[in-house]
Formats: sequence, structure tokens, C-alpha cells
Amino acid sequence: MRFHASTISRVSHLRNKAPISCQASAKPQSNHKQGCNFGIAFDIDGVILRGRVPIGGSPQALRRLYGDSGELSVPYLFLTNGGGVPETKRAKELSELLEVNIMASQVVQGHSPFRNLLKKFENELIIATGKGDPALVMSEYGFKKVLSLEEFASYFENIDPVSQYKKWTSMPLSNKKAPSVPIYDVSSERVMAAFVVSDPVDWGRDIQVLCDVLRSGGLLGDANNYQPPLYFAADDLEYQAAFPYKRLGMGAFRIALESVFNRTSAKSLEYVTYGKPNPFVFKNAEIILSQLRSSSCQNPYENNGVLGSQPFKTLYMIGDNPSVDVKGAQQAGHPWFSILTRTGVFRGKDNHTEFPADLVVDSVEEAVDYILKRECVESGS
Repeated sequence: MRFHASTISRVSHLRNKAPISCQASAKPQSNHKQGCNFGIAFDIDGVILRGRVPIGGSPQALRRLYGDSGELSVPYLFLTNGGGVPETKRAKELSELLEVNIMASQVVQGHSPFRNLLKKFENELIIATGKGDPALVMSEYGFKKVLSLEEFASYFENIDPVSQYKKWTSMPLSNKKAPSVPIYDVSSERVMAAFVVSDPVDWGRDIQVLCDVLRSGGLLGDANNYQPPLYFAADDLEYQAAFPYKRLGMGAFRIALESVFNRTSAKSLEYVTYGKPNPFVFKNAEIILSQLRSSSCQNPYENNGVLGSQPFKTLYMIGDNPSVDVKGAQQAGHPWFSILTRTGVFRGKDNHTEFPADLVVDSVEEAVDYILKRECVESGS
């Protein structure tokens, strides 16, 4: 199915924008008490943080979305293609870094949609790879038989022919020993699916082992033409990390794996990718924002006595990557409004040529200021 972005009149992207005026009927209300008919989705890397350092006035910007008593006044969430840790842990980390109370329900990561595959693979053996703790992520979603790719590989001697040359390690070598008895009998139990939960750390090993698993139908050594399903949490080619210049993302790993697999296999690699700019991700975000409005925000809209059932007038996507954040908002269509910051992947003076945003700003603080003025809202702090 092809999705088309609805036509949205372009707001000037120049720095010297005309002031925004409110209609007389839309009198500003302190602390957002007029009700929330808009919501905000923030990208994280390159918008809110660079590495673990807040950027663009993000802590100040987020505090403006809370009331005087610390209650959430504007429904917002973080919509990121990143991940590698459970949403509960990411919410705690963000709360500490940004000095606001962030709930796990406000964190939507690239791998969050993997929950929807639980019914299909809940009791099947699966492998998961990526930075952080990919096996823990999948286990917390409810999958009962999960091995990290590192654990899986440790049960096969010499599966990585260059492992002895790898001097780097994430833990002391004395602690990095293969289990004497595998958790699961990987020599006879078939891997039913593979998940790339976050950016892989050891590309060489992961490409080799994934090719082994996928070419053998999930059982190493078996002559089976069936390829187990392969899922990627996102498909970003590049993203903004702590380093000043763009870094290769999960999409680059997918390209490398696909190239090797297709040149060494009779069949082409089959896979499913999630994350932005997939319109599904934006539709899911809209549902979560509606739930946040109903459960957390002051004075949520009522429609025939049903809290929060009134559709949003506008949903703002604030991101730094035109091909991911802006493209995704455009494909999702109404009521999404895209705002592009110059603090991450995008650094242009003017708007992006291929995926022009509805608004271009210098920072997330400027973006929030624009939104609150446009919605005729006075912030509490």
C-alpha cells in the first residue's frame, strides 16, 4: 500500500519569521488549561541529546510542557529509531539527563513494535543482536526463548574465524566464557526468527552468524532453503551521535548484510524493517499520544462523555533527519506537522530540498516556543 502525504501549506523556514498572532476567540490560558488539541513527538539523537549531553535547550523546552505542580500539560513522547534497552530503563535515563519526569509510555523506540510479534514467536527460539542488551529487551516484551547473537555464537567453536584477533571486549576476559551447558539445544532446535534490535557492535561476526542461520533455515548444518524471518528495528543509513559528523546506522548494517547474503545465497535476503519513516510508526504514536492526553494531561477533551476521543488538530514531529523524521510525517499526512532542527543530521541554511519540512528552526527550544505560540498557549514554567 502506498501512502501519500496530504498537502500542507509551507511555513516560512527563514530565521526571521513573522510573529504569530492568536485569534480573539483563542485566548491564551496559563498552564494549558484550555485542553490539549495538539501533541508533540520528539526525536532524541541530534534533537534532544548528542550522546548523553542535552542540546538545543532541551531541558528548558521540556519543562514548558508541564504545569506548575509538575503534571504533564501537553501530551508528548519520544519517537526514536534508537534503542537497545527496555523502554523503562530509557525513560529513567532520559528523566535523569533532562530533569523532568518521563514515563516509559512516553518512549517509543525502533524496536517497540516487536511487541506485536509476540503471539507469533512467544514460545519459539529467537536470536537478537545489537548494542545494549537486545535479549533483555525481547524478554521484557514477553518472548520466552531468547538468545543474544553473542550467546548463540558462543555455542559453536570457531564460528567467528577472527575472534582471536579481537582485543576489544565489553567485559573482562575472565568473565567472558561460553556456558558449559547451553540454555537451549541449538544443535537440534531451530531458530525461528532473528531480530536486529539496535545497531550491531561486531558487524563481521553478526553478518557471518546471521548468514549461517538464515541460509540453513535456522538450524546450522541443515540443508534447508527456508529463510527464517528477519526483522530490523529501523533502517537509518546515518544518524547524529556524539561525534561531530554523521555516523552509519542500522540501515548501513542492513545493506552490508544484504549484499553479502545475496552474493553467497541462491535466494535474495528477505526482511521487514520498522522505525521511522514507516507510516505505521506515526499512526502508533498518535494512538499513544491520545492515551497520554486521556490519562495524564489537564482537562482532556470530552466527546459525548468519552475522555480524549476528540481527534488532534495538529501533531508536531520535531526531528533532525529529513529522510526519516520529515519524510515520515509527510507520508503519515494530516494531522502531522514537521519541524526540522539544525542540531543533528541536518545543518542546512535553508530547507531540505527533497524532504522540505513545514518549519526549520535552530533548536528544539525554538521549536517548542513556536508550537506554544501557534497554539496560543502560555507555558507554566
